[in-house]
Amino acid sequence: MSDAGFPRLPPQVPQFPPSLLGALCRGLLRLAGWRIVGDFPDVPKAVLIAAPHSSNWDGIWGILAKVALRLDMHFVGKREAFFWPLGVILRRAGCIPIDRDSKHDVVGMITALFAQHDRFWFGLAPEGTRKKVTKWKSGFWHVAQRAKAPILPVYFSYPDKTIGVLPLFQPGDDVDADMAKLRAMYAPYKGKNRGVD
Repeated sequence: MSDAGFPRLPPQVPQFPPSLLGALCRGLLRLAGWRIVGDFPDVPKAVLIAAPHSSNWDGIWGILAKVALRLDMHFVGKREAFFWPLGVILRRAGCIPIDRDSKHDVVGMITALFAQHDRFWFGLAPEGTRKKVTKWKSGFWHVAQRAKAPILPVYFSYPDKTIGVLPLFQPGDDVDADMAKLRAMYAPYKGKNRGVD
């Protein structure tokens, strides 16, 4: 079921209760001409990946969509962005600060969060940067493998202002083969500045 361009989340998906902030975000997305298409899977745990990531706008539209849908999903952000008052907003939005210059085991940290919760969704951009890359970072795949969680591919399509949900992907044992399959799923979609090659 959907609500004028906004799919309804199934019961097992972690979600926030209805709020004025969610209604405001839906209004902002509608005003900007964006819509969300596709069906969210009824799973309590998932690793959501979003691509192509070619602009800072992706983060803005992505967070607006997350709040509009009431999706209680976590993601990571560089620690430098957690200054006041932005840090308060980011934490409330589900952002986990990380030190990108540190040698911390981020995959292990996120996998542990999956183990600590009955319902936990984690999202990230597999390209890891707004610049064009020939190879995705594989951290999300390792998290999904260790946490035994499926991968949910989501795309940005700027030509028609669509954020779309693709079919759930179960990771196998071959990271390179899975990366090739996932990247191929994104071939039809173009971000603000580029697509996924």
